[in-house]
Amino acid sequence: MGQQEKVATSLAGTVSEEISASLTAVDAELARRYPGDPGTRQPVHTVYVPGDVFEPGTLRSWGDQALAALDEHAPDAASFAAVLGIPEELAGPVHDRVRAKLEREPVEDLRIDFEDGYGPRPDAEEDEAAARAARLVSEAYANGTAAPYMGIRMKCMEAGVRDRGIRTTDVFLTGLMEAGGLPEGLVLTLPKVTYPEQVTAFVRLLEAFEKAHGLDAGRLGFEIQIETSQSILAADGTAAVARMIDAAQGRATGLHYGTFDYSACVGVSAAYQASDHPAADHAKAVMQVAAAGTGVRVSDGSTNVLPVGPTDRVHEAWRLHYGLTRRALARAYYQGWDMHPGHLPTRYAAVYAFYREGLEPAAARLAAYVAKAGGDVMDEPATAKALSGYLLRGIDCGALDTAEVARLAGLTRADLDAFASPRRGDLTVTAP
Repeated sequence: MGQQEKVATSLAGTVSEEISASLTAVDAELARRYPGDPGTRQPVHTVYVPGDVFEPGTLRSWGDQALAALDEHAPDAASFAAVLGIPEELAGPVHDRVRAKLEREPVEDLRIDFEDGYGPRPDAEEDEAAARAARLVSEAYANGTAAPYMGIRMKCMEAGVRDRGIRTTDVFLTGLMEAGGLPEGLVLTLPKVTYPEQVTAFVRLLEAFEKAHGLDAGRLGFEIQIETSQSILAADGTAAVARMIDAAQGRATGLHYGTFDYSACVGVSAAYQASDHPAADHAKAVMQVAAAGTGVRVSDGSTNVLPVGPTDRVHEAWRLHYGLTRRALARAYYQGWDMHPGHLPTRYAAVYAFYREGLEPAAARLAAYVAKAGGDVMDEPATAKALSGYLLRGIDCGALDTAEVARLAGLTRADLDAFASPRRGDLTVTAP
């Protein structure tokens, strides 16, 4: 040890106290507005099924149709990898995990649609369909056949359909309560939001329902669907989507990009409406920045090119969907929409390849960070958080196994959770 340094200060202790006191309101505001990621599982996709099409066997049917598409158009790992350009060393693991996923859990998030996919119907018919959806969702959770997340997309808060959207929401939620209560995986999606006041109105609706049933305040959350230019840039030049998150009063769980409504809104012709259009990139970038740190997750949109018809056409659609999904993942949009059972093989192939190809480098960097071993990259706490989040998302969707991550990184699931959602104070790392 060298010579002990003399420590001297010039400021009175009251200076620090006064500064802290002056920032008390800011500290509280930061904690309220930017609580960080909730640490829960984020589904890799959302599947939309019209309210009149949803049946007890819909989830299993989607999985079976996806498996049949694989059997017909890419019956083994080599052929599937060749279609998508998956590296040879990943072909087997990705193919095997995709098939296992389609057999075990083909859909991670299901939205029963009462908006564009359902359209205008007589009130009695939509009432019946909403009540039926509630019964089927409750039964699915009771018998173990539910997706991890399920719920409805109601009609929006615009004047022409507002009353219908409110009533459908009421019928569906009331049906769930009468069938035993709200499931943990319940998700509601509010579409075509243009003004923060519409979000405020939906919050009032949910508050009224909670009071009517004696539920805890804030029990009901919802996703905001971004489908109009006004939701990105308000008339006064502000980022309306940030104000929408605030208007949700902590109830917003996600921002979902609506590819085709938004593209049409800004004048993109039908042939060029896609999730990789510059207009889409701009909207999603604004959504991403507005949501950062708030705990609200961002979801990409969908492609309307369906993998149907002869094999060469299916392969072309698969390559498009796979490429768009990989592109979204690289841009930190970890969720998207799937519109057809044939999209499931490429959704999971893209997700699994993304996590498996990065498993060893991510685990090694995180292990080196924990051991302070250095290496050719100098990582910081923020990078450790990102690495842990990457590995956790891979585990949650089935791309990675907890045991292999523990073997490579030397960290338990609890360790990864701690790095991904750090708390003030020292982090204790346990042996796996």
